[in-house]
Amino acid sequence: MNAYFLLPLLALSLTATGAPLPGESSLAQGQAAPGAFGAAPCETGIFRQDQTAFVALTKGGKGYSYTFSDGTVGNTQDAGALLVCGKDAVMVRATQRWPKVALAESDTRFASGGVMLAGRLIEAPGADQHTPLVVYAHGSEGTGWIDRARDPYQMVGRGVSVFVYDKRGSGLSEGEYTQNFPRLADDLVAASHEARRLAQGRYGRLGLVGVSQGGWIVPLAQARAKADFIGIGYGLAVDIAQQDAAQVEMELRDRGYGEDIIDKARSATDITARLVKSAYHDGLDELAAFQQQFAREPWFSLIKGGYTGVLLGMPVEELRKHGVPRFDQLGVDWSQEPMQVLSHVTVPQLWALAEDDRQAPPAITVARLAALRGKGQAISVYLFPQADHGMRSYEQAPDGTRKPTVITPGYYDLMADWARGRVEGHYGQAYRK
Repeated sequence: MNAYFLLPLLALSLTATGAPLPGESSLAQGQAAPGAFGAAPCETGIFRQDQTAFVALTKGGKGYSYTFSDGTVGNTQDAGALLVCGKDAVMVRATQRWPKVALAESDTRFASGGVMLAGRLIEAPGADQHTPLVVYAHGSEGTGWIDRARDPYQMVGRGVSVFVYDKRGSGLSEGEYTQNFPRLADDLVAASHEARRLAQGRYGRLGLVGVSQGGWIVPLAQARAKADFIGIGYGLAVDIAQQDAAQVEMELRDRGYGEDIIDKARSATDITARLVKSAYHDGLDELAAFQQQFAREPWFSLIKGGYTGVLLGMPVEELRKHGVPRFDQLGVDWSQEPMQVLSHVTVPQLWALAEDDRQAPPAITVARLAALRGKGQAISVYLFPQADHGMRSYEQAPDGTRKPTVITPGYYDLMADWARGRVEGHYGQAYRK
């Protein structure tokens, strides 16, 4: 689920920060003089300083992306990158040699709906019948996750085995890219069966974890995958049209507009919701009238949302004749009702939400989850303050633009503890709702 739901997720800039790394204040185990270390091509994997501090390397951009266990992120091609790759090790800040962790990785291909998907089981060191195993459902981006996603390696570094796969139409998988949630849920079920097969005898609890758009996919798949638990990162309990409306409202509020303009924007999102749900048959005349009345207003061009901004900027006759091909080819099932799906989930749920999320505003989701919990469902909700979509902390400029910085502290620890079935203590600045 991204800021513009029906468009591929734009890759966030991974800017290195100057935050101190764990254990940097004293000589670390594995410290070596720079001259004793030879640079070599980077390799995907985990490189560990000690029992708690590690860094994960994944492919990203022109170089390799790195994510430290404390949330510090960057890319090996950044000016002032915090690490240099070597043979079976990395050199961190030119002083600390962190060796590569030996991981058991099993690549596979499996079928789902006549399409062959590529997957990989990554097992935590020493995995046995007590080790939790999670299967990831990733977001709306059109790129594969194998070798590229940071989340799986952050979980493995915390003792959780992971099955990750490239969703259809991305990476090494076949098929056409889609945002049809039932079809993607079928793929997640197939991935879960493959994960069980590969990890047989070396896992205990199995759960599904969905981030962003994956938060809509996981509840659809939970029962058929026979998952013991689910975890959602920065997802929503509202449908696509409601997400679009919430985004538009937040966009205008962030620019200082009051209720009079917000009410006009709500009229626009009501019209565009009817349009997309009716294949552009219901609401075209109302859209034309809205455009004619407000197109010259300064706030009109600020509206983006998931799709409303696109529809407001198109001539009605073009919509009538051609629709929006780049949206229509995605196979979106507009009939999906998240609350109806969630009402049938019987296993424990964790929702980790970014309080300042501009792409997936969490307020309605928090209220809806509280209502489900009031009816007896086992739902834990954690809100991370000063965090935007992707669980990225940020620096905000006077004009309201945000520069993403680190992964907000505590997020990965919370997800890993949930997989182990023992959530306790504090997770960064997160608070329970």
